[in-house]
Amino acid sequence: MALKLVNQAGNPLGQFDGLDGTGAGSALSLKGGEVVTFGMVVAAAATDKAAYDSFDGYVQPNRRPVVTSTLTDTSRPLMLADDGISGYGTLFGSVVGGTVGQVSTGGAVLGPHTATGSGKVTCWHLPGVYAVSLDATDQTADGLQPTHTTLVTGAPLYFTTAGLLTPTVSRSALGSGSPTIVGRFIDFETNGSLVTTPSSLVGTLNGADGQLSASTRTYAFAVFYFNPPVA
Repeated sequence: MALKLVNQAGNPLGQFDGLDGTGAGSALSLKGGEVVTFGMVVAAAATDKAAYDSFDGYVQPNRRPVVTSTLTDTSRPLMLADDGISGYGTLFGSVVGGTVGQVSTGGAVLGPHTATGSGKVTCWHLPGVYAVSLDATDQTADGLQPTHTTLVTGAPLYFTTAGLLTPTVSRSALGSGSPTIVGRFIDFETNGSLVTTPSSLVGTLNGADGQLSASTRTYAFAVFYFNPPVA
């Protein structure tokens, strides 16, 4: 759903052309918070409709660079995507405004996805503390989610072939290289805030007899330290 900057100093690396389409690695499939890298596509392809203005030249000689979330162990540089499909409302929050450039009225979504409107994906590369919505992470049984019983603070974070943050390494999927650690897990948060009142302390959960009735926490974000290798 979204990438949040919790404690990160500096500016993003930049805005770069995203891979067209809605398939694997494309800009329109990003939710925000995926690990991405640079790739290239044939600029003359019929399905390649992005503007060729990220860079001045071409490669080989009819290919152009793009940002993609399709990764291998040797993918470099590694960055975090900051453009998604929800949670980027600017009008009246997420109730009325969805993705930047979109407004939902009566179930109909008006306006393009951020990448469709600009053709660009904003990429963050600097070390820092970030928070990413859980729907943009690895959601398998041993993925980056609260139900992973052995996940601890400080655990190394890797990425899947689709750029999803995960505490589990899949050698068969990523190749024969060394596992790539891109950061360290910190904790789960309900809303990405630095200060959150536990639901167990909310007054409506306390009975008239003064007894505390705790409830199950619902987590929405994973907070992590991002520090990707550069070589």
